[in-house]
Amino acid sequence: MTVAKAAFPIDLAAFQPLALDPAVTTLTDAQRSTLQANIQLCRDAIVFFTATGAARGVGGHTGGPFDTVPEVMILDAFFRGKPEMFVPVFFDEAGHRVATQYLMAAIYGDLPAERLLSYRAAHSQLPGHPELGLTPGVKFSSGRLGHMWPYVNGVAYANPEKVVCCLGSDGSQQEGNDAEAARAAVAGNLNVKLFIDDNDVTIAGHPSQYMTGFDLGKVLGAFGLQILTGDGEDLDSLYARMCQAVTADGPVAVMNKRKMCPGIAGLEGKTHGHDVISVDLALQYLEGRGLTDAVNYLKGVEKPKPSYTYIGSDGKKGSNRNIFGDTVVEILNAMTPEARKNNLVVDSDLEGSCGLQQIRTAHPEIFVSGGIMERGNLSLAAGFGMAAGKQGIFATFSAFLEMCISEITMARLNFSNLLCHFSHAGIDDMADNTCHFGLNNMFADNGLDDGYETRLYFPADSGQMRACVRAVFSNPGMRFIFSTRSKVPSLLDADGNLLYGNDYTFAPGKDEVVREGTAGYVVSFGDGLYRAVDAVDRLKQAGIDVGLINKSTLNVVDEDMMAKVGKAPFVLVVEAFNRRTGLGSRFGSWLLERGYSPKYAYLGTYHEGCGGLWEQFPHQGIDSDGIAAKVKELIA
Repeated sequence: MTVAKAAFPIDLAAFQPLALDPAVTTLTDAQRSTLQANIQLCRDAIVFFTATGAARGVGGHTGGPFDTVPEVMILDAFFRGKPEMFVPVFFDEAGHRVATQYLMAAIYGDLPAERLLSYRAAHSQLPGHPELGLTPGVKFSSGRLGHMWPYVNGVAYANPEKVVCCLGSDGSQQEGNDAEAARAAVAGNLNVKLFIDDNDVTIAGHPSQYMTGFDLGKVLGAFGLQILTGDGEDLDSLYARMCQAVTADGPVAVMNKRKMCPGIAGLEGKTHGHDVISVDLALQYLEGRGLTDAVNYLKGVEKPKPSYTYIGSDGKKGSNRNIFGDTVVEILNAMTPEARKNNLVVDSDLEGSCGLQQIRTAHPEIFVSGGIMERGNLSLAAGFGMAAGKQGIFATFSAFLEMCISEITMARLNFSNLLCHFSHAGIDDMADNTCHFGLNNMFADNGLDDGYETRLYFPADSGQMRACVRAVFSNPGMRFIFSTRSKVPSLLDADGNLLYGNDYTFAPGKDEVVREGTAGYVVSFGDGLYRAVDAVDRLKQAGIDVGLINKSTLNVVDEDMMAKVGKAPFVLVVEAFNRRTGLGSRFGSWLLERGYSPKYAYLGTYHEGCGGLWEQFPHQGIDSDGIAAKVKELIA
């Protein structure tokens, strides 16, 4: 576990515990002054320690936690003043606002303040979303965006005599299960109180612009919630509305209008305020606040770099998730305008992370900014692709694939032509940690043997990604292409030449020999492949002649390759997918069904993450050393 040794340079002991009774709806001058001081202290701290994540290269989120400090401070005062009235948990359905949970854990004394200096670092137990049982003082796991409200309804049923509070946002409220939660809260007359940061910002833009006609307050009001709307930065108004909400009977939504990152020069009202503050802007803010010790500490933070040097690849890393978008643009550019209209590209607020931004820029006429509605957006794209000759193109994070299983089934039953790009597959570079791991991607192959064709592809480097997209773009059926958050190097063949150069053609359904070997074969794909190449080449140098297969089509048995590896002394599948549901859990059965019985083993992700970036692979034992150790075990 990584624990910073330096003292936290902002004095959290200056926090002034305040007890307030929500039955009293106005603040005294002294109470207001204390709240204002606590708000400023906490906002300063959030800017500072989230910026250490930026400096360290692990990212993070500043804007959401910074925005909601006033609500959190008032709730804290309610919890202290009337503890018998509340379930004293700062439930939050915007899981990336984890800085709130860590800061409050430090203020309550559950977490030493200096631990905040290791925000999102590997093995620090401070991942990018709160995880119950991992971090001292954290009282719930938020999961992904917009997943907490239904859960909080259950907490309310379990505590009918108490008020349960949940922080929300206009982004998280776009998720469809929040509409279901709203109906359930009203039907049960639950004492659930929503405090919604309505800042008109999500990752890809402003909801008022890409979701015209949508008014969250009106929607929740139509479900039957009491709606209390006002300025989130007007402390007296905010306090009065929060008092009214928690003393009212039944569910209430307090809508707090404000700009994103109020008061932070360069971020206020900007979409990039959603993410972590840049070091430069943080330094500017902290210097303006006179926080010299924090400034000096932040200037001294160094970005850790992996020291391991991989062989078998060129070291020049490319972003496959962006290569996807670049390649689609190349294909669309070659079409006539009329032919191009047979494609519809649907984003779910992650265009910059999934390679769709390039498509929107080049061809906005076929682009839909769909907001944070993965299930509905996948179905929208699938519906467009129902007619022969048309296809929907959809993209989001691989962790969200699990949310879309029913919609994938419906798309298959309706013979939809759908090209899906699920980025952030696996675990690499995933400081958000376990809830954002893209582990269960094989779930997309959930049809029957005679169902509409479904193919799962996970290219290994930029060259293979480009060739894969070109090869499958015009194919009918359901096509799922996976990529990682991390950049990956270009692979080399045994002679040191590019394995997937300009003359390479991708053959769907065919596995490829990367290295021949007599001792047995490692089978891998995606970002596991360059690590496997390194392990195999080092084993060869040590006199162990191991071969390597790239199985970039994940759900099709290549009979010729199966016969080849089935006769080898051992087969070892290496992947970053879930060990319970990934390729390895299938491949052994495929071998046995064909009468092959080599020694068999498979490595995959099997326990919760460690935070950080590249550190996730050795944490799961699927790095080069882990692969080599397993090979030696198999040949012993």
